[in-house]
Amino acid sequence: MKNLICSLVCHDFKETKKVTDYVSEFQCLYCKKEMSTNGNGHLTPLTSRQKEINLVLHHVHKRKKIKAGLLSANH
Repeated sequence: MKNLICSLVCHDFKETKKVTDYVSEFQCLYCKKEMSTNGNGHLTPLTSRQKEINLVLHHVHKRKKIKAGLLSANH
């Protein structure tokens, strides 16, 4: 039934994780399909490889902000 809603109405994606200022991860509220934005801002399927890339990207982005003084070190 959940997939039927998505096939008829389209997915209803909610942001689950903000990786950087430009990259986010999303999950469909109905079928739980996971997607991520790519470098062009388009949604792409969130594979295990993409999850790993996003994790590293998040850590690099966070450290860069800490170094620039835009984020406290304990966040």
